[in-house]
Amino acid sequence: MCLLAIQYRVVSESPILVAANREEFFDRRSTGPSIQAGKPRILCPTDQRSGGTWLGVNQHGVFVGICNRRTLEPLGSNRSRGLLCKEVLRGSDSQSCMERALEELDKHQFEACNLVVADRDRGYVIHHEYENEVVEMRAGLNIVGARNLNDPRDERVQLASRLLTLQTLDSPVKFLAVASRVFARSPTPTGRANMVMRGADYGTVSSTLIALGAKPRDAIYQYSDGPADEARYEDYSPLLRDILSRGLRESKPKAATVSSGFDVLD
Repeated sequence: MCLLAIQYRVVSESPILVAANREEFFDRRSTGPSIQAGKPRILCPTDQRSGGTWLGVNQHGVFVGICNRRTLEPLGSNRSRGLLCKEVLRGSDSQSCMERALEELDKHQFEACNLVVADRDRGYVIHHEYENEVVEMRAGLNIVGARNLNDPRDERVQLASRLLTLQTLDSPVKFLAVASRVFARSPTPTGRANMVMRGADYGTVSSTLIALGAKPRDAIYQYSDGPADEARYEDYSPLLRDILSRGLRESKPKAATVSSGFDVLD
């Protein structure tokens, strides 16, 4: 069902710190993170079946991630949730991305999901079921799985919360180091909730760690092509820094134009 944790606006130099595990059928293939064509530039892995994604970052520093949501019955769909996630990443900030998501959810039929959208200023979670509920993320640790944000009924969410708050994670290095161990916790023989899920044909298929801050050179993107208790995290940070630097360069001429316009009006 996927599990996604964001330590949001706690560490000043990295207001967005992410750890995520993806669960999927083992025969549903995907490719690792790559920079997508078009504007804005997006770095994300790709689902080979739909062409969509389950999380990514765009050149404006907006993070978007999606988790399946548990319902009693399927809602029915005419579009992949991965395509929703990819479309939302085309926004210029978290507000426009959130609005774009709501438009897409009204325009198409999607199965239930929890969609996370965040930049350095604001963060949202959209609970999509029979209706859409938009929840603004608070500063601190925010975790979402198959139920609501920080849901006390979700055992995996509560376990992740306990494990990620055993010590103060006051730097990107500390958060990512601890999160890499937490999200690699193997299943137990008792079948109790844990971070890695492993069934006969369905389970944890990848893991991602991300740090986003004010400076592109400090951004981090690590991806494990497989459950993190079996596969190594590979470093895709240079790709992330490349698109963030591009976004910063492209924003400067716009800012100069706006400033010049105000000078004329004055």
